[in-house]
Amino acid sequence: MPKPTPLLMTVDVVALSVRPDDGLCALAVRRGSEPHKGRWALPGGFVDKDEPLDKAAARELGEETGVSPRSLELHQVGAYGAPKRDPRGRVVSLAWLTALPASTEVAGGDDATDARWFPVADLLKPRKLAFDHATILKDALALAGRELEDSSFGTRFLPRAFTVSDLREVYEAVWEQELDAGNFQRKVTGVPGLLKPTGRTVQRGRGRPAALYTAGSATTISPPLTRVG
Repeated sequence: MPKPTPLLMTVDVVALSVRPDDGLCALAVRRGSEPHKGRWALPGGFVDKDEPLDKAAARELGEETGVSPRSLELHQVGAYGAPKRDPRGRVVSLAWLTALPASTEVAGGDDATDARWFPVADLLKPRKLAFDHATILKDALALAGRELEDSSFGTRFLPRAFTVSDLREVYEAVWEQELDAGNFQRKVTGVPGLLKPTGRTVQRGRGRPAALYTAGSATTISPPLTRVG
């Protein structure tokens, strides 16, 4: 009987944000050690003994970028274990997705010499990301698009108080399409518990003041939102 192949376990995190000047962005770190020293990669690292996988993901993101683990809502993207994906041996990574507000500040730490937000199109350029992280990023973007359809995931991109227009901009950035403002307003405000009115408004431009909302208690959208209109 052949001996079992020793496996190493890592986690990688795709943190997304919709930023005013760059649109949909993902967080990347510059690796401070081999393999791929000096290249950009998704935040992540090895799982500690007896550490839950989601806790490992939150810890690694915090250590390498300064993002507080308390602010995270993690969604599992998938497992990546191609035999030669990592020159250190047979390394299997469990990837996670999270969304953060545009105000989130980051700084390189631990074994990352730098941390920055990049437009996702830049990170998907050939050889921009180390390992198979471009594949992980593509899969995470697809998951983010699905999460917007039937969950409150979109509110995680926003500050505590936001307008419906702010939320629509998130959907448009992730889905890469323009949505009808009136239809979107009716759909999201019609989902029981999705948005909670604050009773306050904000003035933007010359139009009427826009109502401010916070995320409500509902975590699912039924029927799901569609990408048409």
